Amino acid sequence: MTCDAHPDTGVDNRGKGAATREIAGSLREQVYDDLRQRLITGRIAPGVGLSTRGLAQEIGVSQMPVRDALSRVAAEGAVVIRSKRAVMVPPMTPARFDEIMQLRRLLEPMVAAAALPHIDATLLRAIKAADEATDAALADGDVLAYMESNHRFHSLIYGAAPLPLALRMIESLWMQFGPFMRVVYGRYGTAKMVDQHQVALAAIAAGDAAALGQAIAADIGDCADLMQDWVRMNP
Repeated sequence: MTCDAHPDTGVDNRGKGAATREIAGSLREQVYDDLRQRLITGRIAPGVGLSTRGLAQEIGVSQMPVRDALSRVAAEGAVVIRSKRAVMVPPMTPARFDEIMQLRRLLEPMVAAAALPHIDATLLRAIKAADEATDAALADGDVLAYMESNHRFHSLIYGAAPLPLALRMIESLWMQFGPFMRVVYGRYGTAKMVDQHQVALAAIAAGDAAALGQAIAADIGDCADLMQDWVRMNP
């Protein structure tokens, strides 16, 4: 055997390296999705400092994928990173709140209307199940369950649209207002929430894109009405 020959061990090291990178990439995506969902549902509260170590311990991973996920959500405006131990949800100013809601009113009705031709019977059943979970959360006064099921209802509809750029923008907006939405709903409870989902479901069943867009816009308007007074009093 020559000095540059290697025994055939049956293991392709190049393949092993690719598999390792794939696993690492998958883990980073999982941590990012976890962090994004925490923001959307308000499980990360405004004004509370986060740390990469604390989040890593809570999620059960090393700090590296957490740093990567935090950098990504920071680029989307959902958190600000001052140091490894000082990561926070940025304050919600009236101007920022107004801009977020204006963008939601523009994007979400458009995406919902574009999604309508792609909503089949199976997807419609899943959307209805999300609405039923939302109704149950409203009846129980369960804010976290409401936020989770409400997001699932909207994301199931929007996710059917062949508009990936708009979908990423919507998710970014939801990450930015989710923590504040949770604070407001936690303070006022679920009694004042108006359920526009039934109107949206009726529009989907009728195949009426304009009515679906209007129902989504009304849902966003109800959210804005409930939140705007708190935002202006708590800049």
